[in-house]
Amino acid sequence: MIKKLRDRSNLTQRIVAALIGAPLIILGIMYSPTSFWLLILAITVLTQYEFYKLLGMSGGLPLKIYGTFCGAVIISLTYFIETYTIDFENYYIMVPMLTFTFFIKLYKKKDPKPFVNLGYTFLGIIYVALPFALLNELAFWKGNFQPLLVIGVFIILWSNDSGAYMAGRLFGRRKLFERISPKKTWEGFFGGAIIALLASFLYWKFTDTLSMDQWLCIAAIIATTGTLGDLVESLFKRSIEIKDSGSLIPGHGGFLDRFDGLLLSMPFILTFIKFYARLN
Repeated sequence: MIKKLRDRSNLTQRIVAALIGAPLIILGIMYSPTSFWLLILAITVLTQYEFYKLLGMSGGLPLKIYGTFCGAVIISLTYFIETYTIDFENYYIMVPMLTFTFFIKLYKKKDPKPFVNLGYTFLGIIYVALPFALLNELAFWKGNFQPLLVIGVFIILWSNDSGAYMAGRLFGRRKLFERISPKKTWEGFFGGAIIALLASFLYWKFTDTLSMDQWLCIAAIIATTGTLGDLVESLFKRSIEIKDSGSLIPGHGGFLDRFDGLLLSMPFILTFIKFYARLN
């Protein structure tokens, strides 16, 4: 009885958070290029710092502030390069910035494993900041600000998550990857994939963006890599023995919990779009 009440409360929190958070994200993306940049910048900073904080809980000593700062610089550089405000050569500033992390560790006296923790610092940049930076390239695909492309990716991602959650709750029997995530099932995976494909088809019908084939392929990519991204984050959380990455988003956990699917989907989505454009 208590478990059912908790599950119902958690579902209510998820719905309320989604009803508030989703419109805010869509508005931030649509309002202007500047609001889009600030939104992605804020999400990146919060997610990356949360990632470093979790590593700290397991005994790691990443450079939380400096690593997050480097991530913010990558997001900003990518945005200003895509908007033709600055030249691509400005990206080279990241080389001395990242090299500087080694110098910082020279002065960290209470760090028994400096190179391990340097690896943690770089991991936060690669795992969190770079995928979010790719959203800038997607948003300015073909040189113009195209917020509907980014919104489409988010809607399909949310549809996949919601479909997987509901199908798993209603029909879940066969475990997908019990060693890492005991609650995930094949029924949930296929339920999420079906809803994602349906959402992509409807989005194609009502927006003048990509072709139907492209949107359906993006949905398939999200259903697959998004699920794997969720499993990767579950593996990370199990390794440090926590359930949620945070509690900032009621019913969803932390920012890493909410955007884990996007982190490993974006490299594949953008690569697909670029290769599809070349082949056609």
